[in-house]
Amino acid sequence: MEIIVRQNDTFILYSRVFSIPLELIVDSNPNMDPNALRIGQVIVIPGYTAWQYTVQPGDTLWTLHQRFTIPLQTLLFVNPLVDPSRLTVGMLIRIPSRAENTPNSRAIEFSYSDTENDIIRLKKLYPFLTITEVGKSIEGRVMNMVKVGKGSRRVQWNASFHANEWITSGILLSLLEEHLWHLTNSNSPEHRERLRSYNETSLYIIPMVNPDGVELVVNGPSAENKESVVAINNGSTDFKDWKANIAGIDLNDQFPAGWELEKERTQVTAPAPRDFPGNAPLDQPESIAMAEVVQQIPFDIMIALHTQGAEIYWGYEGLEPPISEKYAELFSELSGYRAVRYVNSHAGYKDWFISEFRKPGFTFELGRGVNPLPLSQFPEIYRAMKPVFIASLFPVSE
Repeated sequence: MEIIVRQNDTFILYSRVFSIPLELIVDSNPNMDPNALRIGQVIVIPGYTAWQYTVQPGDTLWTLHQRFTIPLQTLLFVNPLVDPSRLTVGMLIRIPSRAENTPNSRAIEFSYSDTENDIIRLKKLYPFLTITEVGKSIEGRVMNMVKVGKGSRRVQWNASFHANEWITSGILLSLLEEHLWHLTNSNSPEHRERLRSYNETSLYIIPMVNPDGVELVVNGPSAENKESVVAINNGSTDFKDWKANIAGIDLNDQFPAGWELEKERTQVTAPAPRDFPGNAPLDQPESIAMAEVVQQIPFDIMIALHTQGAEIYWGYEGLEPPISEKYAELFSELSGYRAVRYVNSHAGYKDWFISEFRKPGFTFELGRGVNPLPLSQFPEIYRAMKPVFIASLFPVSE
């Protein structure tokens, strides 16, 4: 929400009036000098929107303050050119509103466009976020990464490596939005802990690793790719079981951690809806992008969201550091999911992260059942993952 600087305004005053931490207002206005505000400058207040209300007979700022449960001073701040004693019928008044916290609103078939629209909306609402393009899919869809926080500890979460696991993107973006809501709301009981994480941890979220595959599963093939994907899908136009990218390559079998073993294990030798690891490690643009991002940013921990099984995979070939077990025990206790150290598979993103960097990496298999999971499981999955999300923002004791 934008407001206009008035005489004697300060960021400290805005922080008090809107119940938002001072540093988030500063970080939302990086080109403004907090010590040299000028009358008429436009300032962005994070975590708020404003809508227009048409003044009706009998309205005053006092009655509007009571009707909409908005502090009178806040109304005056967002309407600096309005004379409170001279409201006239038909005049337009801006009504400020704190952003809503509705995580279950993403319990839909979450597509690539839903993801991109969500990122745009969140950036507008919380301008202290940083959005970075980390790569593009085969069909040219952007793979965005959202960063929040400015601490030295670095945490990566990602979702939708597999096309028919699109529910993970909605879960991850819901976790992010609730985090931002508590972060910007000084009156929230969770605010202090969330704000501490903002200063101690840099959180990076890649909400959709496989955008082409998700689009195929959710919205069906395009005119351009229909012939090829139907052929890969054994002549079927039912893509609910499709996990691969648009070229029929399983992106979570693409990493150089026992890739040859995985190719032998799957026995899939050509593009397929699932389990084909490609002709070589890292030969797809999506997997290349995911490898490059961890080579460029020294993450301390990585969490990949998949479905299903209500399990947490946390080891690989004995290469995981001892602290991984502490995290696994904590995450299992918080989520109710079973922690599993080793599984008979290789070449996954978690496997490579552990083997390449010797740091804690985790694959969460959310929910139970058959992919794509029914949306009725969304609230239960969200409840399981919320405490894990918060815990991941802080180191565990060794």
